[in-house]
Amino acid sequence: MNEKIIRGQKNKSGNIEPTIEKGTAQAPSPLERDGERLLRTAIIGPGKVAHLHARGLVNSPHAEFVAVCARSLSKAETFAAQYGVKAYDDLEKMIKEEKVEALLVCTPHPYHRDPVVKAAALGVHCLIEKPMASTLQHCDDMLKAARENNITLGVISQRRFYEPVKRMKKAIDEGKIGKPALSHVIMLGWRDEAYYNSDPWRGKWETEGGGVLVNQAPHQLDLFQWMMGEIDQVYAVTRNLNHPYIEVEDTAVAVVQFKGGAVGNILLSNSQKPGIYGKIHIHGSNGASVGAQTEGGAMFIAGRSSVLEPPVNDLWTVPGEENLLETWKQEDSDFFKQIDAADYYIGLQINDFVDALIEGRQPLVTGEEGRKTVELFTAIYRSDKNNAPVKFPLRSLP
Repeated sequence: MNEKIIRGQKNKSGNIEPTIEKGTAQAPSPLERDGERLLRTAIIGPGKVAHLHARGLVNSPHAEFVAVCARSLSKAETFAAQYGVKAYDDLEKMIKEEKVEALLVCTPHPYHRDPVVKAAALGVHCLIEKPMASTLQHCDDMLKAARENNITLGVISQRRFYEPVKRMKKAIDEGKIGKPALSHVIMLGWRDEAYYNSDPWRGKWETEGGGVLVNQAPHQLDLFQWMMGEIDQVYAVTRNLNHPYIEVEDTAVAVVQFKGGAVGNILLSNSQKPGIYGKIHIHGSNGASVGAQTEGGAMFIAGRSSVLEPPVNDLWTVPGEENLLETWKQEDSDFFKQIDAADYYIGLQINDFVDALIEGRQPLVTGEEGRKTVELFTAIYRSDKNNAPVKFPLRSLP
């Protein structure tokens, strides 16, 4: 019997929920719906965050979610049953049998490289969960595979799609603050012992590749380098302040010098109860500043919590626009109440990636952009280890 995914039934957040109609009805064309091109998509790694991606694919107007792959077939089958797709425990078999064109990689980040390299060799584009990898070598291996096989890589960084963040970037690009001269990014959050026990790979160098820098802070690091430009050097220290049951750091502090002469500061921590906020502020050469609070309250944990507070602009001194701050805060807060923020912004990035492939352009967050975040946290680790500044660019180390 065929299974047909019926689209158009919205939940209270305005997102379309997948419902399965079993019967003999002809399923929609795998490549076209309502006269529009569809991309055959699949997921590898059906863990907690994969549900965000699955819902994004179900709601994407130009994607057809067809399959999921896991090392455990039973785990893949449980996940697949929720979305009416096929389950596999062999990536190559899934790609070939389901004619997959784009793969969403949701495995733990130290295990991104192998499925991406294998998929690239089969001509499949890949959208990779953050961070792109835990090492620069893995990033470079994926980028090399993408170049050699002429496929596109994208990396999840959905905070680039937040309305307050887009306002900041637009103001910077339009020269409203002059040139970026000074920046600070701060993320004060909390992760308890239950969080680290929730998956066996968490909190260990071998299986997580790092702590707050690698897992919780890539979004902030991405926004920092995206808005400020090319980095010249980094000096940093890391600490484990109050998590004796993990191997990795829970806190990192860095001073960054940029090639254009700007400077910046990074403060990141998982050691602050109950989890306070995440912010990025950019101060310009003409004295004007722009900023956003991207996280508020307890930090979001995929599969365990929701986004509690709306992202808002919390600093704006652009001449002639100072009075817009309260208006924007109200607009963004009202919009936040109408959506499920975790689903909505992941969905925006998935749509950008899918549409980029169909339109023959690059997605907003490319593999090269994803590597920059890994380069930055790698520099922080190297500086801490050697107690010395680290110059950019960084090369892979064996």
